[in-house]
Amino acid sequence: MNAVIVIGKGLVLTLELLIGGVFIGLILGAVWAICRYQSIGKPIINQFISLMRGTPLILQLSLVYFSAPLLLGLHLSILLAGILTFGLNSSAYFAEIFRAGIENLPKGQFEAAATLHVPSYYLWKDIILPQVLKNMFPAMVNEVISLLKETALISTIGGMDLMRNAQSLGAEQFTYFMPLCIAGAYYYALVLMIETLGRQIEKRGHYVSTHECL
Repeated sequence: MNAVIVIGKGLVLTLELLIGGVFIGLILGAVWAICRYQSIGKPIINQFISLMRGTPLILQLSLVYFSAPLLLGLHLSILLAGILTFGLNSSAYFAEIFRAGIENLPKGQFEAAATLHVPSYYLWKDIILPQVLKNMFPAMVNEVISLLKETALISTIGGMDLMRNAQSLGAEQFTYFMPLCIAGAYYYALVLMIETLGRQIEKRGHYVSTHECL
């Protein structure tokens, strides 16, 4: 029981990294997707997405945490470096999810909006993005789950998350099996919670849409 509590103290950092990374990733992902669709800075955004998806996340995390003080004069905390790195990385994947969702929508919606002179801001906020979020919601849940598991990389720069606490406890007890199993149980429980919450939100969205149609 004591091991469960000790390792569980890293849950706070893990959740902070997850929530912060998802928040940044969703917002930037939507921005990248909209800008690409409207051909605003498309070559630069494409290169950024390619770079984020084509290099190891641990490399990106190390560059942000260890190189920022030298290159930019910024001394980032482990938490801030993690949130920034995970957010930028996930934004590339969310951007691709948004892109796929936008391309699957009927082109007539954009043509009708142009004919009716609907402002671009309201077109995306009230018409396009709500449909994309609904249609691509399962893919977004999968990305959140992937990001949760990737937060364990924060231990490589000294972040005391679930994984790091398990490793530290294992070093103290000279046995890693049980501490790592406990950390795995925490991650698995979080994944199950995210999946369950995602299904509930998806069902509720389907229920609301059905009744609106009726």
